[in-house]
Amino acid sequence: MRTTCFLALAAAGVLATAGVTGCSDRAEQDDSAAGPITVKASDTACEVGRTDLSAGTATFAVTNSGAKVTEFYVYAAGDRVMGEVENIAPGLSRELRVELPAGTYETACKPGMIGKGIRGALKVSGSAAPLTQDAALAGATENYQRYVRSQTAALLTKTEEFVAAVKAGDVAKAKALYPVARTYWERIEPVAEIFGDLDPKIDGREEVIEEGMEFTGFHRIEKDLWTTGNISADGPIADRLLADVKEIVAKANAEKLSPLQLANGAKELLDEVASGKITGEEDRYSHTDLWDFNANLEGSKAAVAALRPALEQRSPELVTQLDTEFANVEALLGKHRDGDGWKLHTALNKTELKELSDGINALAEPISKVAAVVAR
Repeated sequence: MRTTCFLALAAAGVLATAGVTGCSDRAEQDDSAAGPITVKASDTACEVGRTDLSAGTATFAVTNSGAKVTEFYVYAAGDRVMGEVENIAPGLSRELRVELPAGTYETACKPGMIGKGIRGALKVSGSAAPLTQDAALAGATENYQRYVRSQTAALLTKTEEFVAAVKAGDVAKAKALYPVARTYWERIEPVAEIFGDLDPKIDGREEVIEEGMEFTGFHRIEKDLWTTGNISADGPIADRLLADVKEIVAKANAEKLSPLQLANGAKELLDEVASGKITGEEDRYSHTDLWDFNANLEGSKAAVAALRPALEQRSPELVTQLDTEFANVEALLGKHRDGDGWKLHTALNKTELKELSDGINALAEPISKVAAVVAR
């Protein structure tokens, strides 16, 4: 998890205002038809090539010329994340495809991947047929929404059990429930991350203090459970965690999902594993990172599965490649099963971790093509 992360799912009311035109009109309204919008990111600047766009699908090509790893965001009002691409290392470029109805937005580059970022205004006008006008893509969003609802229901139940154990001072039970509750969070993290600072409140690591935030949520309790075993003062933190999770659940279940954002989310979940969880930085006190690793993989697969009808129509060879690479990563990860759960991150040696990293990177390559296929 990062303090702010990668993906937003556009609200139904916003998408509805995008208007409906014939599919043949999309190229005229789609800014990708005019080529990607260049974004020149550095440690001190965020130069967006075009800031007045037509409604529809926009492609941002972000190049990082700075010395720090950066991120690029498109925000709607209230810092709702419409789209995000992260972990852009110095000298590298990444693309972000995002569907934007008419409205006012902000772009942001985040050198060092912290803070509010270097922001600029972005205006989108006109109308375009939403991607969900395609029957296969409309079904994708509906199918994924059902998945989200099933996961948020389990997240709430297991968080309630975790909080009860913490408040009862039952360290052993709280430790056992910690990775289970987080499994449901990690599967649908792209949904949760759109709602301002709720994500870092629930899942922020200790680094959030550097951004002026209080260290709360799962990882604060994790630290107390595994470093001192003293959770006697964690009752208020647990109550706040549960309240924040309830708010996320209500908001996530009310969202209408964009097909492009599903595609982006599938990729970003894998990037999160490759750039963070594989190093052990996420669950640094409990070392239960492989629970998160598997949950992110399952969440990515669920998003791709929802998009599968459209992908099979448009790029069957990509579907075959995705099936092969998902099966490969599942087999690699399966070597590290431990009963109903997973081995601790510290139990894996460097060779085993590299094998997992190579597998996830091989899967990320075809996943990175999904958004372009969806946007056709």
